[in-house]
Amino acid sequence: MRVCVQGLSVWGPGLSGWPQSARVLRREEAWQHEDLQLPPARCLPANERRRSGMLTRLALALAEEACTQAGLRPEEARGVFACSNGDGTVVDAILSAITTEGGEVSPTQFHNSVHNAPAGYWTIGHKTQVPAVALGCFDWSFTQGLLKAAAECVVENTPTLLVVYDLPIPGPIGKVRVTEYPFGCAFVLQPRLGLEGICVLDVSYDPTASGYDNIAHPELLNLSHLNPAGAGLVLLEKIAHQTVGLVRLPCQPGTLSVAVQPC
Repeated sequence: MRVCVQGLSVWGPGLSGWPQSARVLRREEAWQHEDLQLPPARCLPANERRRSGMLTRLALALAEEACTQAGLRPEEARGVFACSNGDGTVVDAILSAITTEGGEVSPTQFHNSVHNAPAGYWTIGHKTQVPAVALGCFDWSFTQGLLKAAAECVVENTPTLLVVYDLPIPGPIGKVRVTEYPFGCAFVLQPRLGLEGICVLDVSYDPTASGYDNIAHPELLNLSHLNPAGAGLVLLEKIAHQTVGLVRLPCQPGTLSVAVQPC
């Protein structure tokens, strides 16, 4: 499947949007671990903005930047929102409430606990009825999300927004499902290869293949392994360098191969 990347976004510790993140990935700018600072979710009405948590704000920041960079109105793109952990902070709060005598679960917390809440906030904020899918595929959420988004883009012949994001989980669950850093990335994929864009991706899946590539940037290696969405960093590094190449990503079972051709 061949798709054109028209917009990108990256947010994480020491990574604030695609232009700055691209400089870090090319090692033109030193990476420094800094707390994630997200822009406000301006697309949401005031009431919804107050109800939304950090996971939703991360997803919306990614989606907004990628669409803006691509010059694409949100209502023009199908959405694929991929997340491994869901909103662990909300789940931990709910579990704490129901295991405490007299504890009550907040309706807002319950509302935010569902896996497709960020996708729902996105459609609410932009008043769009274009389909938006929410995926959860454990450590392979980035690659399965990319495979799903590329397939939708080609088969439906329509722009497709891929948003992949995860946060650390507090409490007892976080000790079992370890995610050390917040991170997310987003891609706007176009089926028309002749459009002005960032690069062309040729995506192929082999369920019998094994082996994958690691990010070359030594300081970002832990981030790429200790957040499920960080699996996308090796592909983002190749795109940032604007060089032709092949990136192999783990996709249980098998391997997702992505050939990158700068536009």
